[in-house]
Amino acid sequence: MKNETNNLPKTGHELIADYVRMLDMSPGVYRMLDSQSRVLYVGKARALKRRVANYAKASGHSPRIARMIRDTTSMMFLSTRTETEALLLEQNLIKQLKPKFNVLLRDDKSFPNILVSSEHGFPQIKKHRGAKKEKGSYFGPFASAGAVNRTLNQLQRVFLLRNCTDASFESRTRPCLLFQIKRCSGPCVGHISEADYGASVADAVRFLKGDSTELQQQLAAAMSEAAEVMEFERAAALRDRIRALTNVQATQGINPAGVKEADVIALHMEAGQACVQVFFIRANQNWGNRDFYPRVGPDIEEPEVLEAFLGQFYDQKEPPKQIILSHPVESMDLMTDAMTQKRGAKVTLLVPQRGEKAELVDGARRNARESLGRRMAETQAQGKLLDGLAGAFGLDSAPKRVEVYDNSHIQGAHAVGAMIVAGPEGFVKSQYRKFNIRGDALTPGDDFGMMKEVLTRRFARLLKEDPDRETEAWPDLLLIDGGAGQVSAVKEIMDELGVEGVPFVGVAKGIDRDQGKEEFYRPGTPVFALKRNDPVLYFVQRMRDEAHRFAIGAHRAKRSKAVSATPLDDVPGVGGKRKRALLAHFGSAKAVARANLSDLTAVDGVSERLAQTIYDFFHDQG
Repeated sequence: MKNETNNLPKTGHELIADYVRMLDMSPGVYRMLDSQSRVLYVGKARALKRRVANYAKASGHSPRIARMIRDTTSMMFLSTRTETEALLLEQNLIKQLKPKFNVLLRDDKSFPNILVSSEHGFPQIKKHRGAKKEKGSYFGPFASAGAVNRTLNQLQRVFLLRNCTDASFESRTRPCLLFQIKRCSGPCVGHISEADYGASVADAVRFLKGDSTELQQQLAAAMSEAAEVMEFERAAALRDRIRALTNVQATQGINPAGVKEADVIALHMEAGQACVQVFFIRANQNWGNRDFYPRVGPDIEEPEVLEAFLGQFYDQKEPPKQIILSHPVESMDLMTDAMTQKRGAKVTLLVPQRGEKAELVDGARRNARESLGRRMAETQAQGKLLDGLAGAFGLDSAPKRVEVYDNSHIQGAHAVGAMIVAGPEGFVKSQYRKFNIRGDALTPGDDFGMMKEVLTRRFARLLKEDPDRETEAWPDLLLIDGGAGQVSAVKEIMDELGVEGVPFVGVAKGIDRDQGKEEFYRPGTPVFALKRNDPVLYFVQRMRDEAHRFAIGAHRAKRSKAVSATPLDDVPGVGGKRKRALLAHFGSAKAVARANLSDLTAVDGVSERLAQTIYDFFHDQG
């Protein structure tokens, strides 16, 4: 595809026009790439030839599309059997490739569920996140872990179900505190029969399925019956359960009578930014809401944003029976087919104009508008702080990515390095990283050596993955917890790796380690301080404290894991289930180590071959 007049490669609409000649009217997905083979845009088409031909026009495009066409130096195409397949493939590629000109959902974590386990005679009720491999009944999704915890807490008050692990259940000889405060019925020590406990589980499942009205009527009838036969203690317990059930319903806020299962999704756009608010309605109950801020541009319309959001949001999630929207998407019929295909059952998309569903959308839209307003105000304030940071530390421009490093250990044990990231939108928690310190030759408590290891690993990886600094992964400023020694260690690492142009500052407590008297260290410049009431100083303190909090949390998790570890963890063929069985049978890992073969084979699930492996592990070492 060479231009015959000047022998230069074609770009933009001329290049695209050449591609159009080779295309047919099949449905499919197209990719537009720049001179570095980076994907600029991924799109779907009912007919590839007709869709791509729009880009071959020299004019009539929005500024965003015009820039995209101008930067295009090559294209890739993939035909599909149907347009629905093209839509699903398009959204999958957008999530993988994160093209510059597409609407991109930036926060797409999994949502927690409630699991009522069925693998035990006395089922456990607990929070669950991830693949649904464990046997039992799942209820969700909930908007956040907090929403699940609140619901679990309320269900414990009403139904008195256990939340302890099976291992803990089997090892108890007396009831725990939850029994004392009337949050559990004490099945571990026989305070309730298996049949009565099963009835409570069945009631909890009915409530989670939305049968709360009928359940309350049955409880009220049972309470009256107990009172008539003078079983006043049982009647009082049923009264307390009805009261708690009423409180659960009251605290859920929105409980739509006419909507049993739906996601309510509302969009608000302003000044080139967008907020999507999602309410999860299950079993006629509000199971929480979550806001999302997809990456958009100033010339993108609501239908395009919502279509991209739906495709990416449900990429790894099962859609509900109804999806109630604030705006129509570009291809309602196509998106309906895609969601139905994902669910394996009919899914309805609708934009209500009146009634209860319209009220739900109005509430979600109001939440989206208010959330976006708060975020824009916070972003503006954050921008001023980043400008102040640039002025205080002599940077050429406001940093877009600030990385803050800290270490945590106890006399060198369980040492962890931590990195947190801050930018124009505040703390970017998805970019936080922890580093388990590996240096065997390090002296315990050697903070300089730990910092060297962390930064060496961090920047060696950056140099390997992005040597030309084309992505936003490279920091514009490093803040190091420490003074001249730490700064010297950082400079040594940067020089060894050949990293230039990344400024770094050491933040050390000042006189008497008093907060507010921090001193700042930079290579080749005298130590300096900021005024005590300077907002930039507070900003630096906040970032340093966040790094310290993250490092301490990572250290505690590592220490806790080490404390709970046993020699059984290293025995070949002994997984979690058999380890729990061995500990429940013998009481401790030491007792397992002293056991003979006949004792080991008496444990449920331990074969003669595994018993020999365990015995050899503890007796043939050395």
